[in-house]
Amino acid sequence: MGGGDDPQRLKKIAAAAYDYENDPRWAEYWSNVLIPPHMASRSDVVDHFKRKFYQRFIDPDFVVDAMSSSSSSQSARPTPSSSATPNDQARPGSTTRTSGSSATAASNPTSLRWDRQTVQFSVNAWVLVVAILAIVPLVPRSLSNRAYRLSFIGTACSSLFSLYSLYGKPRAWNLQAVQTWFQSVIATKDFIYFIYCLTFVTSNLYLRFALIPILSRALEHVAKFLRRNFSRSSLYRKYLEEPCVWVESNTTTLSILSSQTEIGLGFLLILSLFSWQRNIIQTFMYWQLLKLMYHAPVSAGYHQSVWAKIGRTVNPLVHRYAPFLSTPISAVQRWWFR
Repeated sequence: MGGGDDPQRLKKIAAAAYDYENDPRWAEYWSNVLIPPHMASRSDVVDHFKRKFYQRFIDPDFVVDAMSSSSSSQSARPTPSSSATPNDQARPGSTTRTSGSSATAASNPTSLRWDRQTVQFSVNAWVLVVAILAIVPLVPRSLSNRAYRLSFIGTACSSLFSLYSLYGKPRAWNLQAVQTWFQSVIATKDFIYFIYCLTFVTSNLYLRFALIPILSRALEHVAKFLRRNFSRSSLYRKYLEEPCVWVESNTTTLSILSSQTEIGLGFLLILSLFSWQRNIIQTFMYWQLLKLMYHAPVSAGYHQSVWAKIGRTVNPLVHRYAPFLSTPISAVQRWWFR
């Protein structure tokens, strides 16, 4: 029994020692686990999913044992600590205090995580309502413009909160520590959305078109939260289940639509340079953001696909009708791929 089990025993030790909290993939994986809140507070359940995460992302050869079905029923009953003495077990007051304090300690991480999810849901639900107000044509212009700015401010706050929850703050406020922290967040979806919102909330242009990526993000967050926490509600099953299922099954379509919108906005900002509302700095910064979206792993697939379609359409026309544009286009491409 010893020789064959040694590799798995070592893998189990390695899985237990792995630093999950500093791996952003673990936070995303855990947020997508659909289990009841009272189950998520149990350390054995969390450890089980950590082992499944380790098997999926770190070591596919690691064998994860199934959770025992009896452990769910045991969680409903307070049990004395294994280190308690017989004298302690004989005193009901001592046992109650011990189990109560351990239950409180075990529930704290879950309450923090639950509060984080609830805050994100509340902000994104608010952004969804405000963005719809900004798009509806019948809303007065002053209210619509205010709702337009509030949509970007809400999404920027949500993105910042998510960045802080996942990555914290720099370990020290010096150049090297800040640069290391910045390099870890620059290619994340939340950072990209934060810069995207800053670009438009400070602009004098009111491009309702720019709210499409904001709406897509808010829809995904709201649908995921509702499905995870209200799936047993009769109100949810009657009115919200079908839209939420549609959103979660069409996230790729929403991402493609957002990418097309983001690229289209870049060309709209170039056209705005010929109007009295031109903003050269905003246009330059937005195209830097588009370049980041093209190279960042979280958005590269969608953006590269859209740019490939644009190239297949535009390049033949340039070579046929405007060959003199080949040189400046090549210069722009060298900057783009650098």
